[in-house]
This record gives sequence, C-alpha cells and structure tokens, in this order.
Amino acid sequence: MALGAAPVAHVPRHPVSGMTDDLDALQAALGHRFADPALLAAAVTHPSVAGTSRGATHYERLEFLGDRVLGLVVAELLYRHFPKEREGDMGKRFANLVRREAVAEVAGTLGLGAHLRLSPGEDEAGGRENPANLANACEAVFGAIYLDGGFQAVAPVLQRLWTPLLSRAAAPPQDPKTQLQEWAQRRGKPLPQYRALGRSGPDHDPRFDVEVAVVGHPPAAGSGASKRAAEKEAASALLAALGVKRND
Repeated sequence: MALGAAPVAHVPRHPVSGMTDDLDALQAALGHRFADPALLAAAVTHPSVAGTSRGATHYERLEFLGDRVLGLVVAELLYRHFPKEREGDMGKRFANLVRREAVAEVAGTLGLGAHLRLSPGEDEAGGRENPANLANACEAVFGAIYLDGGFQAVAPVLQRLWTPLLSRAAAPPQDPKTQLQEWAQRRGKPLPQYRALGRSGPDHDPRFDVEVAVVGHPPAAGSGASKRAAEKEAASALLAALGVKRND
C-alpha cells in the first residue's frame, strides 16, 4: 500500500472485543475516531493479557508498524523544520525524538497509562507507569491509526504531538556516551570503560544494568531495556556526577 492511501479492504482485523467507553477519552486526546474500534483495543492490550484472556490480541505487531510510521513522520518534520541542517545533525535530533523516553512522554500527555489493558500481575507491578509499556503501546496506537485511516490520518496526529518536542533544543542533542567520551579525551584520560552488571525481567521486557567508569572518578550505573540504553543511562549519570551539563 502506498503512503497516503486508505487501507485496502482485505487488511486483517484483530479478534479483540469491541472498544469500551473508557477509550472514548483516548480517541478525543488523539483527535481520531476509529472506524474499527478493535484496532485501538488491540493497541492498548499488553502481551501479558494474552496468557489470561483467550483470543486476546496484544500490541506487539501494531507496535512494529507504528514505530516505522513514527520514524517517517518525525524524519519529515525534521527535514522541513531544519532546512539548512546537515544530515548528521538531523540524525541526532531524530534519535532523540524517537527514543523510548520521548515516546513515553507523549504517552503521558495522552493519558495512555489509564487505558492500558494489563494482566492483574502486570498491573500490580506498576505496569501503567512503566515507560517501556507506555512507549510500546503508544507506538501501537499510531500503527492502529495508520491501519484505520491511512497515512493521511496518522500524520497530523504525530505532527501535533511531536512539534512541541521538536523545538525544545536550539542545537542538535548529543548522545551521553559521546559526550562523556569527548569529556574524557579533552582531559587526556583513557576512554570510559563500561561493564555489564546483570540482566533481569521477562523476555518481553528485559532490564540491563551497566556501570561506567572514567579514570580518577567513581563509577556510575544505569539501567535500560537494552544494553545500549543502559550504557547511555550510566553515561548520563556519570556526567551528572561530574557536574557536566548534558547537551540534549
């Protein structure tokens, strides 16, 4: 299907029960009324529900689609908003705008956590406030809008939600790992050393713990859903401990 085209009739629908009234507020926040309510119901259903509700369809496939749709819209926003910026600098902005933390922040503005469909165990474990759950479901919602109304339906929604984030930083953001490395090099120190501390959590929501050290300074630790995310968090923590202002 070409971008901008309406979904074709044979697009498979999700075997999720019809949307309940509690999702009306989410539709209003999104500014999109679903022709196929089951798509939105699937988008807010956590994988843990699949093990407790027979026939439940969760958000993982929609998340895959929504991630790609989000990337295209954000890339176009950057291209139009920064006409004189180099590709490398736009790439830095792009990475910052589509990272999990940014998507989870947008999910918070939509009040998405209140609408998530979770298993009792996931709910009790704080799943509604889990940034990974929020980001994953948020991307799934964007995928659902795309299937429901095409690119012409989802693009305005994403443009409205991401434009405020776009204008926060005058300069392109810098990855904390790169910033820490440059800080160490300017002082004639060896490169920062990262050390894995462990891995925890289920396969669908893993947590990695990492420590980073620079010669002459106490180490700092960080955690994340991937090893790289944990390293970035650790680098950010060490920069803060060193009194270095982040360039993001």
